[in-house]
Amino acid sequence: MMLEGKVAIVTGSGGGIGREIALAMAEAGAKVVINDIGASLSGEGQDATPAQQTKAIIEQKGGQAAINTDSVSEWDNAKKIVQCALDNFGRVDIVVNNAGILRDQIFHRMTPEEWLAVINVHLNGSFFVSRAAAEHFRKQESGSFVHITSTSGLIGNFGQANYSAAKLGIVALSKSIALDMKRYNVRSNCLAPFAWSRMTSSIPAETPEQKARVERLMRMGPEKNAPLAVFLASDAAKEVSGQIFAPRMHELFLFSQNRPVRSVHSESGWTPEKIAEIALPAFRSGFVPLERSGDVFSWDPV
Repeated sequence: MMLEGKVAIVTGSGGGIGREIALAMAEAGAKVVINDIGASLSGEGQDATPAQQTKAIIEQKGGQAAINTDSVSEWDNAKKIVQCALDNFGRVDIVVNNAGILRDQIFHRMTPEEWLAVINVHLNGSFFVSRAAAEHFRKQESGSFVHITSTSGLIGNFGQANYSAAKLGIVALSKSIALDMKRYNVRSNCLAPFAWSRMTSSIPAETPEQKARVERLMRMGPEKNAPLAVFLASDAAKEVSGQIFAPRMHELFLFSQNRPVRSVHSESGWTPEKIAEIALPAFRSGFVPLERSGDVFSWDPV
């Protein structure tokens, strides 16, 4: 019962990874606010049924849960989500920013609407809900944020400029929260999940290589990500903040973060020609290749 006495908000917890995290947190002793608008994968429509199903599972197992169906993409709604935790359980200790949608499109065809829709839910939503909870975390001098990022942002992927930008933006947001709120004993970390869920079911499976990739992903249920989320939310992780983790089947990864890898110096300064002649050859071996997540994680899940 690592989360005994704590109250957790899990956005997008009507299904998939969010649901499994909510169930695991309830099983670990937390009271859970299930936030989900019940929209389609592209963010359209609204249905309270998914959230009600998650709540029913938690209560069948003896846990406590409340439902909120507001969209995270608006500031006033984010305050309502946090207020739901306060109204039902009197406090808030954990925020898991999991809510998300997809509007995949090759970059040169992506519309402003497709860009903004994804940024609003993933990045703005993570800021809004975190910011709404931050006041309470600061006053009680404790709290934990777990932000769901993605290897699409950390590494790269085709046709996901909006999603990738949002997910990498969340990493910077998490680091800023970790730095700014350390004085209040508030922690902030990122989790990049690997799982076959509604969010990954749109991955292309046309070529033999793509089909093999999808088959490997389908072996990984969304529940594989829940133990790490529970750990990061618990007091057992009190010294862990500003980090990026990934669970993959039975593997756990700690991701590096941007740091200088090479340097060159010119006493007389630089010209464009001098950069081409001296700096470029010195830097070339340190260039990061244009890889996608599937290129980096190319082996079968174990």
